[in-house]
Amino acid sequence: MANALVLVINSGSSSLKFAVIDSKTGDALLSGLGECFGLPEARMSWKYQGEKTEVEITGDNHHKASVERLVELVNELGFTDDIVAVGHRVVHGGEKFTKSVLIDDDVVKGIESIQDLAPLHNPAHIIGIRAAMEAFPSLPHVAVFDTAFHQTMPAKAYTGAISSKLYKDYGIRRYGFHGTSHYYVSREAARILNKPVEESNFITVHLGNGASVCAVKEGKSVDTSMGFTPLAGLMMGTRCGDLDPSIIEFLLKKGWSQEKIFDELNKNSGFLGVSGLTSDARGILEAMEQGHEGATLAFEVFTYRVAKYIASYMVAVGAPLDAIVFTGGIGENALLIRREVLKNLKVFGYEEDVSGDEAARFGEAGIITKEGSPVAMVVPTNEELIIAQDAISLI
Repeated sequence: MANALVLVINSGSSSLKFAVIDSKTGDALLSGLGECFGLPEARMSWKYQGEKTEVEITGDNHHKASVERLVELVNELGFTDDIVAVGHRVVHGGEKFTKSVLIDDDVVKGIESIQDLAPLHNPAHIIGIRAAMEAFPSLPHVAVFDTAFHQTMPAKAYTGAISSKLYKDYGIRRYGFHGTSHYYVSREAARILNKPVEESNFITVHLGNGASVCAVKEGKSVDTSMGFTPLAGLMMGTRCGDLDPSIIEFLLKKGWSQEKIFDELNKNSGFLGVSGLTSDARGILEAMEQGHEGATLAFEVFTYRVAKYIASYMVAVGAPLDAIVFTGGIGENALLIRREVLKNLKVFGYEEDVSGDEAARFGEAGIITKEGSPVAMVVPTNEELIIAQDAISLI
């Protein structure tokens, strides 16, 4: 394949992200986003050769209209003949899908059958998959699951301390997410350290609007912070992370509806809830510098919890650690957050290399701890590349 390009699609409930990826170099030749679906301001924007374009999306079905505009776009830009597959990100594969698969009718039905595990995500993925299969009928379509990398977790890590009947009847267990990101950065970290990944041990820390930590032992996920859904684990942009489940019962007794409670935990918590200001880490850091108490508290809660998870996952790895690996929008760019996490880990000997930490931002990888200190590093993630490579390998 001289030009092995893959169209990568991530369909959300009210959005559709897309990119044309060169599966050999990892370069995104085209990237874009359809957003505000279902609203009058629905629109689609894309970036090509450094220039950004935006158009309105009209009609009754904004997902379908966006995919149809995407077809026109790849034709206009001359990509059509070089795209060999369409790769779809799917958040939840449950126990049914333990690796990437070529999509057929049975796979679509399988994803639909487990949509209760991810009611905010999987139904939207199905909409995007159906629209893309109709728009690109001659191309193979591949589903890549966020949960797949974590299928190597041992039972002691994924089993909840609840009745086994709940697991057998409803599949209630820890699944974990951000799998493509944790997979990619663990491989890149091993390459940077010039060590075979199957002999490497990492704690990978994906920090963005969604955030999770993963213990990677000998190249395999052995534990991760997100759980049955992406709500568990770390504090995030608008999600609460770990929470005493009795709080739900308490709020129900106070007259809150189930919908209101889960809206609160998913959309009004995290950075936004604690700060009372914003869900964006950049806004938190700016407000903190101006003395905003809520922003300062949100910063402290977040960095403390990240450090606690990292410390606990040293137990999960159960072997000498090669590195802590930061990634994601916050993990790659928020210097003050990384610095504070390392301060909280000082008891384990971690010492920041200030110049190295300052250099490892804005797309640059690098080691951010002093020589003689245990290693912490930054590796920019590339989930789209993993989706593209999986698609290529399956066809």
